[in-house]
Amino acid sequence: MASRILFITGTGTSVGKTVLACQLVRFLRARGVRLAALKPVCAGGRSDARALCEAAGKVLSLDESNPWHFRAAFAPVLAARREGKRVRLGDVVDYVRRLSEQFDILVIEGAGGLLSPLGEGFDSRDLILALQAIPVVVTPNRLGAVNQTRLALTALPKQAAQRARVVLANPGRLDAAAHTNPALLAEFFDRRRIQVMPYLGTNPLGPRTRGQATLRKMLGRLADGAEHGSICLMN
Repeated sequence: MASRILFITGTGTSVGKTVLACQLVRFLRARGVRLAALKPVCAGGRSDARALCEAAGKVLSLDESNPWHFRAAFAPVLAARREGKRVRLGDVVDYVRRLSEQFDILVIEGAGGLLSPLGEGFDSRDLILALQAIPVVVTPNRLGAVNQTRLALTALPKQAAQRARVVLANPGRLDAAAHTNPALLAEFFDRRRIQVMPYLGTNPLGPRTRGQATLRKMLGRLADGAEHGSICLMN
């Protein structure tokens, strides 16, 4: 069976993608799922990729989990050009497909927001489409979240949007809109595919002393699609 792919993207940078990805990877590992976690392209620090490697039990090395890394803290396409390099969509897709043969599920984290350029002429949206992955769109659960989420879902190709999940990531302090966002967003998007992630701090691998039951339920609902085949399989 081909690998199933969850692609964690978001409405911007620092929205909770790595925290969610690491917690989901740990949850799936605890269920005995054979998986790997990737951040194929990134620029600047590699802390996110290191956290993903740790969460996945170091089944891949850092360079395997993050094969395209560039030093400057710019958009990856610009950071690569600064080093005289080019990242091509076909190369990334070929790499992920070869790796997918070794695992049942891949959890991939994009860099920046959905439309942030990753390489020459492509972004996370293009990568999601090429891999036939299921998008998981992470949005900070605050005023403006409904607009930001709808924009991201509209930007996805129709077939990807039909498979998408949304995770509203709670901040440390909730505003009034945070309590109404799930219901309002459900007027435009399937409520069963909307999850709310409790506030987990900024350390993807930090200890979780609060909200464990809520977190497990949320991750379980998110993971069930991956394990039971509702995620589109790669060709």
